[in-house]
Amino acid sequence: MGEERFGEFVLVRRHGEEGVVELVLDRPKAMNAVSTEMARSVAGACAALGGDAGVRVVVVTSTHERAFCVGADLKERNSFSDADLVRQRPVARAAYTGVLELPMPTIAAVHGFALGGGFELALACDLIVADGTAVVGLPEVSVGVIPGGGGTQLLPRRVGAARAAELIFTARRVEAEEAYRLGLVDQLVPGGEDRSAALSLAGRIAANSPVGLRAAKRALRLGQGLDLRAGLEVEDAAWRSVAFSEDRAEGVAAFAERRAPRWPSAS
Repeated sequence: MGEERFGEFVLVRRHGEEGVVELVLDRPKAMNAVSTEMARSVAGACAALGGDAGVRVVVVTSTHERAFCVGADLKERNSFSDADLVRQRPVARAAYTGVLELPMPTIAAVHGFALGGGFELALACDLIVADGTAVVGLPEVSVGVIPGGGGTQLLPRRVGAARAAELIFTARRVEAEEAYRLGLVDQLVPGGEDRSAALSLAGRIAANSPVGLRAAKRALRLGQGLDLRAGLEVEDAAWRSVAFSEDRAEGVAAFAERRAPRWPSAS
């Protein structure tokens, strides 16, 4: 298992040769509150992972035992002038868009508090695995702002416009069982098992074609919000990008020969 640190608060951990990588939020003294420095590190780690063809799945995890991430560092924000806040904005945005724009499948492993920007980091992932201790929410209007890490756009895509409006307008916190019932998270596991369950899911995903996974994600993401005819054109373009690939040839051959595929794009 190889590890690489991005700044003081972000760790990238590689799991063998299977192509599963953890992006670890590692600011335990502040419950992973996203400071300017931490945001810069998340963005840097995502830039490195996005350009690495050997990465098949990214799992976002936390080292704090009671929190995934509690959102923006409000202590730091409290010291900001208006000019400071303007300067910090693109740095903060780069962290959230960095996760959102990763080209491979991404999974958030959530336990404890995932609030505000912390929940937005999870929403930026394709899938969210949560344990029974999870508490999620977008409470920004309660401190005079709005979700600014993608929450107003990502949450309605998960749960619909009216449900998203209720959650954002009330700023309420949602505990694990209700979060799963409402579709705020995709898989609910017993307390303490979010990371292991997310890594297990990542391993199942990573067994598939890296080329196919990235193309499927591209089609899913680009097709959101389009009418059916336009969405099918997006799908067709993604299909054409893989239909004549070495992975497709190997996948068909492996199926015919009743063996596990050896994906050329993973070598």
